[in-house]
Amino acid sequence: MAIPDAYCANFDTLLRAAADGNLALVECADAITGDPRFVVCAVALDQGVYRLTPFGHLAEGNPFELYRPPADPSEPIV
Repeated sequence: MAIPDAYCANFDTLLRAAADGNLALVECADAITGDPRFVVCAVALDQGVYRLTPFGHLAEGNPFELYRPPADPSEPIV
């Protein structure tokens, strides 16, 4: 499956923010549960006001247990 263009554009923005030193790790509250989340944000100064653009939160627990790499189509699904 191809990665959607909007995700690629967001990733490019994230890379630019990182290269410019404009990333922050911000503690936020989950909008549904209220649980704390640690969110990677790009930071911009806009007319004297800092603007945060959230990109995603850090995974709780062991990320190697939470995610699987894309499947190799030549291997059977187990």
